[in-house]
Amino acid sequence: MLHLEWGRTEVEGMPPGKDFVLHPGGGHPWDWGLHGTRHVPGIRPGDVRELLAQGAEVVVLGLGMQSRLQIAPETVELLREAGAEVHAAATPEAVEIYNALTAGTRPVGGLFHSTC
Repeated sequence: MLHLEWGRTEVEGMPPGKDFVLHPGGGHPWDWGLHGTRHVPGIRPGDVRELLAQGAEVVVLGLGMQSRLQIAPETVELLREAGAEVHAAATPEAVEIYNALTAGTRPVGGLFHSTC
Protein backbone atom coordinates (compact mmCIF):
# COMPACT_ATOMS: atom_id res chain seq x y z
CA MET A 1 0.00 0.00 0.00
CA LEU A 2 1.31 3.38 -0.96
CA HIS A 3 -0.59 5.90 1.18
CA LEU A 4 -3.25 6.04 3.87
CA GLU A 5 -5.17 8.96 5.30
CA TRP A 6 -8.65 9.32 6.78
CA GLY A 7 -11.12 8.11 4.14
CA ARG A 8 -8.53 7.65 1.39
CA THR A 9 -6.21 4.77 0.57
CA GLU A 10 -3.78 4.49 -2.34
CA VAL A 11 -2.81 1.04 -3.58
CA GLU A 12 -0.32 0.48 -6.36
CA GLY A 13 -2.05 -0.20 -9.68
CA MET A 14 -5.54 0.81 -8.48
CA PRO A 15 -7.47 4.06 -8.34
CA PRO A 16 -7.54 5.64 -4.87
CA GLY A 17 -10.46 4.57 -2.69
CA LYS A 18 -11.74 4.32 0.85
CA ASP A 19 -11.58 0.65 1.89
CA PHE A 20 -9.78 -2.20 0.14
CA VAL A 21 -9.62 -5.99 -0.15
CA LEU A 22 -6.10 -7.06 -1.13
CA HIS A 23 -5.17 -10.64 -1.87
CA PRO A 24 -2.22 -12.41 -3.49
CA GLY A 25 -2.19 -11.15 -7.07
CA GLY A 26 -4.73 -8.35 -6.82
CA GLY A 27 -7.49 -6.61 -5.02
CA HIS A 28 -10.41 -4.22 -5.26
CA PRO A 29 -12.44 -1.73 -3.24
CA TRP A 30 -14.14 -3.31 -0.23
CA ASP A 31 -17.94 -3.24 -0.55
CA TRP A 32 -19.23 -3.67 2.99
CA GLY A 33 -22.77 -4.22 1.71
CA LEU A 34 -21.79 -7.42 -0.08
CA HIS A 35 -21.68 -9.48 3.13
CA GLY A 36 -23.55 -7.16 5.49
CA THR A 37 -20.44 -5.84 7.20
CA ARG A 38 -20.97 -3.15 9.85
CA HIS A 39 -18.73 -1.84 12.61
CA VAL A 40 -20.59 -4.22 14.95
CA PRO A 41 -20.49 -7.23 14.82
CA GLY A 42 -17.66 -6.44 12.42
CA ILE A 43 -15.80 -8.20 9.63
CA ARG A 44 -17.97 -11.05 8.32
CA PRO A 45 -16.83 -14.52 7.21
CA GLY A 46 -17.67 -13.67 3.60
CA ASP A 47 -15.20 -10.79 3.74
CA VAL A 48 -12.27 -13.12 4.48
CA ARG A 49 -13.34 -16.11 2.38
CA GLU A 50 -12.14 -14.34 -0.76
CA LEU A 51 -8.70 -13.84 0.79
CA LEU A 52 -8.45 -17.52 1.67
CA ALA A 53 -9.79 -18.58 -1.75
CA GLN A 54 -7.10 -16.47 -3.41
CA GLY A 55 -4.41 -18.32 -1.46
CA ALA A 56 -3.70 -16.02 1.49
CA GLU A 57 -2.00 -17.88 4.32
CA VAL A 58 -1.49 -14.67 6.28
CA VAL A 59 -4.41 -12.28 6.80
CA VAL A 60 -4.08 -8.66 7.94
CA LEU A 61 -7.21 -6.92 9.19
CA GLY A 62 -7.22 -3.12 9.35
CA LEU A 63 -9.82 -2.22 11.97
CA GLY A 64 -10.10 1.47 11.10
CA MET A 65 -8.16 4.54 12.08
CA GLN A 66 -9.63 4.39 15.59
CA SER A 67 -10.06 0.59 15.71
CA ARG A 68 -13.86 0.81 15.73
CA LEU A 69 -14.38 -2.04 13.25
CA GLN A 70 -14.81 -5.31 15.11
CA ILE A 71 -14.32 -8.89 13.92
CA ALA A 72 -17.36 -11.17 14.14
CA PRO A 73 -16.75 -14.30 16.24
CA GLU A 74 -17.64 -16.58 13.33
CA THR A 75 -14.96 -14.85 11.25
CA VAL A 76 -12.36 -15.55 13.92
CA GLU A 77 -13.46 -19.19 13.92
CA LEU A 78 -13.26 -19.45 10.11
CA LEU A 79 -9.71 -18.05 10.08
CA ARG A 80 -8.67 -20.39 12.91
CA GLU A 81 -10.11 -23.42 11.11
CA ALA A 82 -8.32 -22.39 7.91
CA GLY A 83 -5.01 -22.24 9.80
CA ALA A 84 -4.40 -18.65 8.73
CA GLU A 85 -1.91 -16.48 10.55
CA VAL A 86 -3.94 -13.39 11.50
CA HIS A 87 -2.85 -9.85 12.36
CA ALA A 88 -5.52 -7.35 13.44
CA ALA A 89 -4.69 -3.75 14.28
CA ALA A 90 -5.68 -0.14 13.77
CA THR A 91 -5.39 0.46 10.04
CA PRO A 92 -2.19 2.57 10.11
CA GLU A 93 -0.41 -0.25 11.95
CA ALA A 94 -2.11 -2.89 9.79
CA VAL A 95 -0.75 -1.19 6.65
CA GLU A 96 2.78 -1.33 8.09
CA ILE A 97 2.33 -5.01 8.95
CA TYR A 98 0.92 -5.78 5.50
CA ASN A 99 3.72 -3.98 3.68
CA ALA A 100 6.36 -5.79 5.75
CA LEU A 101 4.73 -9.20 5.25
CA THR A 102 4.30 -8.83 1.49
CA ALA A 103 8.08 -8.59 1.24
CA GLY A 104 8.25 -12.18 2.53
CA THR A 105 7.57 -15.50 0.89
CA ARG A 106 4.12 -16.39 2.29
CA PRO A 107 0.98 -15.24 0.45
CA VAL A 108 -0.67 -12.31 2.25
CA GLY A 109 -4.15 -10.86 2.03
CA GLY A 110 -5.84 -8.07 3.90
CA LEU A 111 -8.88 -5.94 4.53
CA PHE A 112 -8.34 -2.24 5.19
CA HIS A 113 -10.87 0.26 6.55
CA SER A 114 -9.76 3.90 6.32
CA THR A 115 -12.17 5.71 8.65
CA CYS A 116 -13.39 5.22 12.23
